[in-house]
Amino acid sequence: WNGLLALNDGSLLVNPELLYIKGVQTMSLKLENKIALITGAGSGIGEAIARRFAQEGALVYVTDLDSASASRVAGEIIAEGGRAEAARQDVTDEKAWGTQLGEIIASQGALDVLVNNAGIAIPASVEDATLEDWRTTQAVNGESVFMGTRGAIAVMRERGGSIINISSIEGIVGEAMTAAYNYSKGGVRIFTKSAALACTRKGYPIRVNSVHPGFILTPLVQGALAGMPEGEAEEFVTRVTSAIPMGSMGEPLDIANGCLFLACDDSRYMTGSELVIDGGYTCH
Repeated sequence: WNGLLALNDGSLLVNPELLYIKGVQTMSLKLENKIALITGAGSGIGEAIARRFAQEGALVYVTDLDSASASRVAGEIIAEGGRAEAARQDVTDEKAWGTQLGEIIASQGALDVLVNNAGIAIPASVEDATLEDWRTTQAVNGESVFMGTRGAIAVMRERGGSIINISSIEGIVGEAMTAAYNYSKGGVRIFTKSAALACTRKGYPIRVNSVHPGFILTPLVQGALAGMPEGEAEEFVTRVTSAIPMGSMGEPLDIANGCLFLACDDSRYMTGSELVIDGGYTCH
């Protein structure tokens, strides 16, 4: 067995990270028996996170405003041998948060990981943005993160857990055509640090971190581009791609792998941190 390590005294020690038994490689699962809730998991980054977590042994609760999309993702995870539950969730509804978290605790007894991923982007500059669109953006991208984080802390404070808030590089740097989005994601960034400090001050074994994706090819990005005038969309893509040192936009899996790191014990000494995954965009 290549998973056995020979010690100086002639004894053998099992290497839990890598075992070969009868020629079959067995890897330890980073989220084995963990319970995870991912919002906005019916497509894009959220879907990739749900799939990646399930591959690493987690039971994933796939929630989305679009119940059909959530059911599709959960069904495909199950078909691939993973564990998943699907539910419709409006992340702007405080009562819905209580219901969703209550159902998880009643069924599983715990929640180990929350990924506040649900989000929207309505392209508009500060001059062109309407107050209605502004408030909608803040409700989905900001208020939902507050409600989710608050609710998760309440159910995690004894057992512990990891809360991952999906912000953006546009919570760090500005973009002229995404005023409301910049505001919301900047809020998620600093709110995450506040929540992390609050947990450590109370002695809760809860880590709270933010993830800052760069330009990722998701339905959200594609929809935002489709909403722009044709010339502006082309100019935006050219400008953004040329500004990414690695030369291309990322894929949802790139973000999912970062979230996996923050969800598991590999990142046990991280809280209040911001994980930037952007192909080098913010190096400038």
